[in-house]
Amino acid sequence: MGAGAHVGPRCTLEPGAYIGPNVHVGSGTRVGPNASLEHCRVGAHGVLHAGVRIGADGFGFFVDGDDIVRKKPQLLAVLLGDHVELGAGSCVDRGSWRDTVIGDHTKLDNLVQVGHNVQIGRGSLLCAHAALGGSSSLGDFCVMGGKSAVADHVDVCDRVRLAACSGVTKHITRPGDYAGLPARPIGEWRREVAHARRAARRSEGDGPREAPGELDRPDVPAWMR
Repeated sequence: MGAGAHVGPRCTLEPGAYIGPNVHVGSGTRVGPNASLEHCRVGAHGVLHAGVRIGADGFGFFVDGDDIVRKKPQLLAVLLGDHVELGAGSCVDRGSWRDTVIGDHTKLDNLVQVGHNVQIGRGSLLCAHAALGGSSSLGDFCVMGGKSAVADHVDVCDRVRLAACSGVTKHITRPGDYAGLPARPIGEWRREVAHARRAARRSEGDGPREAPGELDRPDVPAWMR
């Protein structure tokens, strides 16, 4: 434990856990083996699994006039709410121009990346390998499927669900289900996939040309309509 660190009552620190200087850990929180906490304030009753990294520098660089890559200052903090759970190997970067924030009751799976300045609301679920680019935001009660991502400086509103491997490249302002790259409403994405498959079959000569209204046939699965 570093100088000025505070660990509340009924906390558990597993072997190899590191609590950096001035870090605050709320009551009843469990810090897993070899987890490291720096430049952060962690709420009560959280679970930080093995190898979690909180408060490392964000990925901020620029090329100066002499074509030298310079590092942007990363001087702010990470703020975790109550009942937050971070899966093994997940990383949450400290802020540069605003604190990185994760709201109450939000849960992260293993190997999730949260970039600097990111804001995540309460009650959201992020599956393995999900990633949020720097200065992006995710609203309340959102779900990110495995390997889905939100680009830097992009905002996602409350109650959005992102399918696995989808990529959000522009703001999402309406709740609902989204998929694809770039992410769009899931019904639209499914229709595009179905049309692309039929077009590929036609170009390869593997089947007859479908008549208009093909998707309206009763034997076509509902998700393709």
